[in-house]
Amino acid sequence: MTKIIDGKKISKEIKDEIKQQVAEMKKVGKNIALAVIQVGNNPASTVYVGNKKKACAYVGIESFSYELPEETTQEELLALVEELNKKKEVNGILVQLPLPKHIDEDKVIKAIDPSKDVDGFHPENVGALSIGQEGFVSCTPAGIIELLKRSDISIDGKECVIIGRSNIVGKPMALLLLRENGTVTVTHSHTKNLKEVAKRADILVVAIGKTKMVNEEYVKDGAVVIDVGMDRDENGKLCGDVDYDAVFDKVSAITPVPGGVGPMTIAMLLHNCVESAKRND
Repeated sequence: MTKIIDGKKISKEIKDEIKQQVAEMKKVGKNIALAVIQVGNNPASTVYVGNKKKACAYVGIESFSYELPEETTQEELLALVEELNKKKEVNGILVQLPLPKHIDEDKVIKAIDPSKDVDGFHPENVGALSIGQEGFVSCTPAGIIELLKRSDISIDGKECVIIGRSNIVGKPMALLLLRENGTVTVTHSHTKNLKEVAKRADILVVAIGKTKMVNEEYVKDGAVVIDVGMDRDENGKLCGDVDYDAVFDKVSAITPVPGGVGPMTIAMLLHNCVESAKRND
C-alpha cells in the first residue's frame, strides 16, 4: 500500500520540538528573533511572509517585519540589511524572493551576515555544505531529508535521482543526499533519456517547475517520490510537478501537493533561527 508522506503532520512535530527549545531558552533569558524583509507586494510572497510570521508566533520566535514599497532602491535595501546584521537581538534575516527587477538578488544575498542567513543562500553557507562543514542549509532540501528520516525511509546506499538543478533545491539536495550516503544523479533540461534515468531511482526528487510533468513512465515500481513543485492545473487547483494520480499505485511512498514538502520549508527556517541563536551565544 502506498504511503502518503504527511508534511503537515511532520512539520507540526518539528515546530512543537522547536517551541519546547525556545521556551527553555527563554527561561535563561535568551530571546530569538527573525527579521523578514519583503519588497513590493507580490501576492505569493505576501502569503509566504504571512505564513512565516504565524509559524514564528506559534513557536515563540519574535518576528520583525519590514514591508518595503516596490520602488525601494537597492541601496536602501542593502542599508537595511546592514543595520539588521549589526542588531544583536536579530538572529535570522530573511529577504523574501523574488525581488523587483531593479534589485540585484545576488548582491542582497551576499550582504546578509552568513551567521544570520537562515535561508542558507549565502555563498559561504553553500560552500560549507559542499565541503561538509557547519553552516545553514537551504530550508526546502533540509526539510526533505527530515521528511524521509521521520517516515523511516533509509537513504543509505539508495539510488537517488533529482530532476532540477536550481541553487535553492536541486544542488543542495544532491549534497544532502550524498551526506546521507545516497548515490546521487542530478538531471535537468539537457539530460538525455530522462525517463530512463529517473526510472533508476529508489528516491526520486522532482523540482522542475512543470505542472504534472512526471508520470508513471518516469517512476520505477516501489520508488519513493518527493514532489517539490507548486503549480496550478488547468482548473486552477494546486498541484505538483508529478502527476500524483498517475503514479500513486506504482510508488511505495509519495508527498502530496499541497501538504507535503511545503510546510517543511517553514519548519526548517524556524530550526535555523534557533540554531543561529545557539551558535551566536
